[in-house]
Amino acid sequence: MQSNVQEDDPILTTSEVARLLGVATSTVQIWMESGAIESWKTPGGHRRTRMSLVQSLMHGDDGARSTPNPGTDKEYQPALQPGYPLGANERSRLAALASTGLVDSDPEPRFDRLVRLASIVTGSPIALISLLTSTRQWFKARVGLAAQETTRDWAFCSHAILKNELFVVEDALADDRFRNNPLVLQEPRIRFYAGVPLRDKSGQPLGTLCVIDREPRRLRAAEVQSLVDLAEIAAGEIQATGRNQRG
Repeated sequence: MQSNVQEDDPILTTSEVARLLGVATSTVQIWMESGAIESWKTPGGHRRTRMSLVQSLMHGDDGARSTPNPGTDKEYQPALQPGYPLGANERSRLAALASTGLVDSDPEPRFDRLVRLASIVTGSPIALISLLTSTRQWFKARVGLAAQETTRDWAFCSHAILKNELFVVEDALADDRFRNNPLVLQEPRIRFYAGVPLRDKSGQPLGTLCVIDREPRRLRAAEVQSLVDLAEIAAGEIQATGRNQRG
């Protein structure tokens, strides 16, 4: 009987799962490490899973996952003709974001405190923790802004996540990349933006901690350091979320 069960539900390698789902092997490895695909390690350190678990992922069975399905959910597949700059690792980045389960989650004091502090220490009326799917930027925490999300095409943060350091736009109306952006020409009428990428443990940039002003300006050195420090704390909280989901 045990033999029949194993034949009906064979063990799969990461490469075999990748072929079934039509994604890169590296993407499957991220999903397995994050717990998005239930798996285990062999004595040699290689990830393995069962066919039934992959089929549950493909078919979106209830209870199979508590996070979005990167294999079928359009929001977690790279846009074919994006209206924003795209990094070479976008597919893996989106898979990592999906595995956190943070997008569309409830507000949390630990993130709300960080945007309040970012607003205060930089003297900025708006501060956000922004997470970027392929179709929208969604705000896990926000102060000074009523909107919960915007289209990804408008996101200054799409540029920020491509950097390894603070990304600053001192005057959006004087910047060819942003002067015609609806968020500049209409509410909230962004003129100044500064964002720090928020990375998971593997280094994938999931979004930013950013501050916004309606007037052009510069940050002082102490304000830059404070924003970078708060972003490091926010990234740590995101990484802790991933660990909690796995264990």
